[in-house]
Amino acid sequence: MTASKIIVALDFNDLEQVLHFVEQIQPSECRLKVGKELFTAYGPQIVRELHARGFEVFLDLKFHDIPNTVYKAIRVAADLGVWMVNVHASGGRKMLVKAHQAIQDSQHKPLLIAVTILTSLSDAEVAEIGYSRSLTEQTLYLAQLSYACGIDGVVCSAHEAAAIKQVTNAKFLTVTPGIRLSADKTDDQTRIMTPVQAITSGADYLVIGRPITQAPEPAATLRAINQSL
Repeated sequence: MTASKIIVALDFNDLEQVLHFVEQIQPSECRLKVGKELFTAYGPQIVRELHARGFEVFLDLKFHDIPNTVYKAIRVAADLGVWMVNVHASGGRKMLVKAHQAIQDSQHKPLLIAVTILTSLSDAEVAEIGYSRSLTEQTLYLAQLSYACGIDGVVCSAHEAAAIKQVTNAKFLTVTPGIRLSADKTDDQTRIMTPVQAITSGADYLVIGRPITQAPEPAATLRAINQSL
C-alpha cells in the first residue's frame, strides 16, 4: 500500500493508452482512479489489469440510485478488490446507510466516500438546481449527513476540506479533485487549488488527472508533486 496522497485520474477511453501510461509510473507513487468513461469502455477488466500491475484503484462511479440497487452495486465493487468506491451523498440517508451496510457485509472492505457538490458547480449553478443553501452550506450539510451514516469521507473541493473536518471529525477523509498545477488552465473546474495549497487546507487525498496524464513527462511530474508535499 502506497503512502502517496495522489490519486491519478485515468481520463482515457483506450486501453492501450492506459497501459502505456501506467507503465511509466510505479504503484508506490500513487493510486489510480477509474471513472465512468474508462469503466464503461472496459468494465471490471480494467480494474483487474491495474491490480495485476500492483496499483490500488479508486472506482469512481458515483452510485446514486435506490438503496437496494446501491447496496448490490457496492457489494460487486468490493468483490473486485478496489481500494475506494463512492456514492452521491444527495442520494439521502437511507441510501447512505445501505451503502455502508454493503461494505460491512463484504469480505473486502474498500473505503466508502460520498460526493458532496461537484467541483464544476458554482454558487449560481447550485441555486439553479434548487438547493436553498449556499454551495458551502450544502457541502457541509452533506458531509455531516455522510459522517452520521458511517461513510469514511467525502469528495469535495479543497476549499471546504478544513471546514468539513471541523463539523465532522479530523479523521473523516477529504478526497479533493479540482487540483491543478500553478501553470495549468482550469478546464471545466471552477473551485481549484494547487497540490500544496490543498494539503495545507486539510485535504487527505488529491485527485489529479490531466496535469499528470497529459504532461510531457508524466513520471517526472508525478514525482515532483509527491516531493513537494
